[in-house]
Amino acid sequence: MSSNALFADLYQLTMLRAYFELGMVEEAAFSLFVRKLPPRRNFLIACGLADLLKEIESLRFDDDQLRYVRSLGDFPDSFLEWLREFRFTGDIYALPEGTPFFANEPILEVVAPIAQAQLIETLVLNQIGLQTILASKAARIVTAARGRPVADFGARRAQGIDAATKGARAFYIGGVAATSNLAAGKAYGIPVSGTMAHSFVEACASEAKAFDAFARIFPRTTLLVDTYDTLAGVAKVIALSRSLGPSFKVRAIRLDSGDLDQLARESRRMLDDAGLTNVQIAASGGLDEDQIDRLTACNAPIDLFGVGTDLAVSSDAPALDIAYKLVEYAGVGRMKLSTGKSSLPGRKQIFRNYRGQEAVYDVIGRHDETLPASPLLAPVMLSGRRCDDKADDLDSMRSYAKGAIEALPPRHMKSKSVQSSPNIGNQCLIGCAPHPKTASEDDGSSNSAIRGRERLFGEVEITARQRLPPFRAPRNWIEQMGNRESGAQHGAPSGVKRDQLMRRGFAEPVRHLRDNSRTQRRSPKLSAFHAEIGEFVEGIDLT
Repeated sequence: MSSNALFADLYQLTMLRAYFELGMVEEAAFSLFVRKLPPRRNFLIACGLADLLKEIESLRFDDDQLRYVRSLGDFPDSFLEWLREFRFTGDIYALPEGTPFFANEPILEVVAPIAQAQLIETLVLNQIGLQTILASKAARIVTAARGRPVADFGARRAQGIDAATKGARAFYIGGVAATSNLAAGKAYGIPVSGTMAHSFVEACASEAKAFDAFARIFPRTTLLVDTYDTLAGVAKVIALSRSLGPSFKVRAIRLDSGDLDQLARESRRMLDDAGLTNVQIAASGGLDEDQIDRLTACNAPIDLFGVGTDLAVSSDAPALDIAYKLVEYAGVGRMKLSTGKSSLPGRKQIFRNYRGQEAVYDVIGRHDETLPASPLLAPVMLSGRRCDDKADDLDSMRSYAKGAIEALPPRHMKSKSVQSSPNIGNQCLIGCAPHPKTASEDDGSSNSAIRGRERLFGEVEITARQRLPPFRAPRNWIEQMGNRESGAQHGAPSGVKRDQLMRRGFAEPVRHLRDNSRTQRRSPKLSAFHAEIGEFVEGIDLT
């Protein structure tokens, strides 16, 4: 069976040829992260890892794929023969699927010879990006449902077969109870559910005859009652219960249009008056988390929800600002400086800190640090082999995700963003927010280091107990920045203007670095990184 070796962008193959001809075979580290959370998202759910690892483990170039690459005309036979033997032999460290995470935190890190790590870039972004978007959306909808089951009805509206099938997997990890998608049910062992379509009712001689026929074939079915008139349809279900007597075992009715709150209340009254208290009410029809939240908040008598389009395409946030960036090569830290797209050098670890059972803040540290908190990144592939080839246990992932989400502060369950400004909360890496003071300097303001961490989960700190690896900036870096007044008095590297550093996307590592250095060094949770990043900036090789 052909692998997805050509699921790559052309520039990955051109870079691979360049690495091949230049003899660049040293180990590299790439980090996958989301630069900023989408609007209305207070966290994301890591998802898609098991599918990705299977693809990477089986990645091969077959003869047909190599013939196509040869036809492009840019790749010599010697390179094609090298591709024929290509295997991924590196290591991958990742968040467990179902883990809530925040902006700029690594979802996974790939450590491998640079060509191997480079080739899988598009595959990594695609597989993790899609399922993370959809699992995160599912978690929002499930939270809005307040304990009522949610079913995935979105396959027909998903953007392709792969998105529908893998989407159902992500939805299940995010808390959705079942899917209507049989392919997903077979592929992943997800419970399947379904009712009937309006077309069956329309095809029968009457609505009453449609209900009678379907209930005899599928006794524990759910009957769709809104084809013509919703409450008249409920009345026909009640009449059917009387005609079938003890044989009546219909499990639920489904409302698919209209004022669902009002119709659910009236339907519930009619069913209860007829003694059908055990018949449940399902609701569907263009629902999203806001509508579901309103229905459950006012205690509408709806027992379960079916969600299609909004779930399948994550309508309010269909894309992520997700990036896969080189952070180390040949033992040397690498850092992108582009405006608004800077990255942090070196391999990393995320440490989640708890107060009792509640997660209160994360710390991004170096990968080899040990901190008194829970490390989240774990090895999932070593030397090109999955650490656990039976790790795709969706029920365990679903249970883990549920517990991890419940551990977040309650404010993060809200459907709107808890961030009060662009510079705090999930986007705060190292001092973008008002500068934290030490406990001894606390004047009762919200700038207190302790209060700052309590105020917002996702206010990510960064530490470094060991010196950051050396970094080599582009030769023309200074020329690209233009000339302004010297920033030497602020402690910027010799010849580098501080305001230029800020404008070139170096804002997070440099902000508050020198003008607040004394305060930083008295803050135990912030000092180590700031001290080391200062040495890092001063040690940049601009030659």
